[in-house]
Amino acid sequence: MEIISFYETARQTHWLNELRKSDWRAGAYLCELLSNNTFYNVVGEGSKLLLLTDGDKLISFCTFAKKDEIQTDELSPWIGFIYTFPEYRGHHYIGLLFEEIESLAKKQNISAVYISTDHIGLYEKYGFEYLAQMESIYGELSRVYVKQIK
Repeated sequence: MEIISFYETARQTHWLNELRKSDWRAGAYLCELLSNNTFYNVVGEGSKLLLLTDGDKLISFCTFAKKDEIQTDELSPWIGFIYTFPEYRGHHYIGLLFEEIESLAKKQNISAVYISTDHIGLYEKYGFEYLAQMESIYGELSRVYVKQIK
């Protein structure tokens, strides 16, 4: 398995096609952002889309971004668009991407990362702690989790 940064690979077309296989509405939105070159406009300059791959297959993906669906200047960066393809679920593969993000955060002297989600009990096993409920850009309440980077 290998972790690839979407904007640092020469095979963006292949990986975009793999991303399109996601059965998730937010995944389709992510593909739209990538296709329309509006990814950085939405999630912030310098943000990354990380792909966990096995050969030519996409296992899991997420963003490490300045912005997410919670609009606040106090909390950043965010891990967003978190998805694992159904056939790979149950193996904690997303944890490999989280480890990569922690490594990137340490290099940037970032002390905490955040996740906005409606899931309960999913991210705690990776060291995230519930922080608060906040309103998303869609007007819905979302659970915000934080992980301190040590």
